[in-house]
Amino acid sequence: MEHRWVLNKTESQQAESQLLADERIGNKIPLPLLKILLQRGLNSYESIIDFFRPDYKKIHDPFLMKDMDRAVERVEKAIADKEKILIFGDYDVDGTSAVALMYSFLRKDVEQMEYYVPDRYEEGYGISVQSVEYARQKQFTLMIVLDCGIKCHQEIDLANQYGIDVIVCDHHLPDETLPNAYAVLDPKRVDCEYPFKELTGCGVGFKLIQAISQRRGVDMESLLLQYFDLLAISIASDVVPIVGENRILAYYGLRLINLRPRQGIESLLAYGKFVRNPQLNLSSDKKIRTIFNKEVTINDLVFCVGPRINAAGRMDTGRNSVHLLISDKEEKTKQLGENVEEKNNERRELDMQITKEAIEIFEPMAKNRRSIVVFDPSWSKGVVGIVASRLVEHFYRPAIVLTCSNDLVTGSARSVRDFDLYEALCKCSHLLEHFGGHTFAAGLSLKRENLEKFTEQFEQVVASSISQKSIMPTMDIDQEIDIADITNQFYDILKLMAPFGPQNMNPTFMTKGVVALNTKIVGGKHLKMSILQMSKRSFPIEAVAFGFGDDYERIAKGDSFNICYHVSMNEWHGKTSLQLIIKDIKFDFKPFDEV
Repeated sequence: MEHRWVLNKTESQQAESQLLADERIGNKIPLPLLKILLQRGLNSYESIIDFFRPDYKKIHDPFLMKDMDRAVERVEKAIADKEKILIFGDYDVDGTSAVALMYSFLRKDVEQMEYYVPDRYEEGYGISVQSVEYARQKQFTLMIVLDCGIKCHQEIDLANQYGIDVIVCDHHLPDETLPNAYAVLDPKRVDCEYPFKELTGCGVGFKLIQAISQRRGVDMESLLLQYFDLLAISIASDVVPIVGENRILAYYGLRLINLRPRQGIESLLAYGKFVRNPQLNLSSDKKIRTIFNKEVTINDLVFCVGPRINAAGRMDTGRNSVHLLISDKEEKTKQLGENVEEKNNERRELDMQITKEAIEIFEPMAKNRRSIVVFDPSWSKGVVGIVASRLVEHFYRPAIVLTCSNDLVTGSARSVRDFDLYEALCKCSHLLEHFGGHTFAAGLSLKRENLEKFTEQFEQVVASSISQKSIMPTMDIDQEIDIADITNQFYDILKLMAPFGPQNMNPTFMTKGVVALNTKIVGGKHLKMSILQMSKRSFPIEAVAFGFGDDYERIAKGDSFNICYHVSMNEWHGKTSLQLIIKDIKFDFKPFDEV
């Protein structure tokens, strides 16, 4: 699929000149990287140093969050009075990691405590009536709710009737009226002055344990750093901005995973071919970055750990994921890891089959429609969100995948760049029973008899408002550079910008007029080659281009082309070398779009 290349704007020349004139920066950071830092709002020496050197001591005071005093006092009272506490969390990665975090923190102080993860199919998202009835039956008097609850008004009212206090730790947008919980911790509530609004649900739960520890006078380094691994997993998997406080939490979380992984996480990483380096001597190498054969990154959490944790909730129960994350018994974690991997394989097969069926349904009408709405009552509710994302990748237009659940048609929606999916659903709300979400992702349900009307209404809304540019995938390019710019020093500075993620993506570079040497097809459809920029007399640099095998003949015969790519370090048999990961190739250069 052809991509539209979009070149990010460079900040003002004045700001660039000021940084270049600063001796602490100007001669130490390559100009293309300095420009990227400026693009990302880092326009002073102090802000750049804070960015390059995340410091957990600079995370915000948890008591800046509205209702934190009440939440801490209620938890401490429950502990002192030996009350029964139920830890409740959503079934996805953010929710289950939050439950694991809160349960791990409180279990040394609370004699009678359980965790509860709702069934995706029987109970659905959020606090369920079933869970409140369970709490009543088992005589719990406090529920700590994580990664949901902000819109569960009726269920919290029911808990109040039963004498069960509820503390909500959520990060989703609330309604105009908050639920009548004992305490509502949510940085997005309008009366909350907490300075960082993009915490995950697990992150909000962490602020509660940070506040409890702070009130007790416990040193954060000795206690709380042991939970940053769970925070990193939630941040990576929930696709929140990796800036500000999230950057600090993710940075230390990755370091913890690389040096002292909990057994459950290590068991999941093993399926991504992460194994301990048998020759590693931690005592003699204090600069070691990882105990594994390769360093664990945010991408590894997104594509290796997160899907496996999610698979338990999609195919079985999220309780298994929590159990895996809190267990410290090697044999048990191995068994749980195998179970989670089995469910992930089932999920993958189901995902592939349903995606194939959905493509076959939509393909005949693809030329005439700007939106995708596909439905099959037999499809699994647990994978429709994944399938919607696959359809966006394949057809590049807003996609909704629907199935049947509890007498309603229900499903998930995903969007493309520059199109507000939530706003489009608002314009169809008269045909929906429930819907919620944000610009790029949403969930919805409707009556079967409204399905045809909704499909047509949604198509009309999309067709009338989506631009031509929005139905062509984009490749965001941070800087145009020469191959000669890519040196070991360049890469060392680039790596300081990690961890990468939303609002701090791994920079994409562009170079025009390159040729390739020693071009080979590997794996049937990928290219491996050495890239040379003849006009600049550069030295060749290794490159791989996944999925570009169809371009082999033109490249092999010496045609020049333009590339956009990430810069990485390739490790092979103990040797390292710079390498380009090519994201797109164009033989005929067209002017950039600029944003």
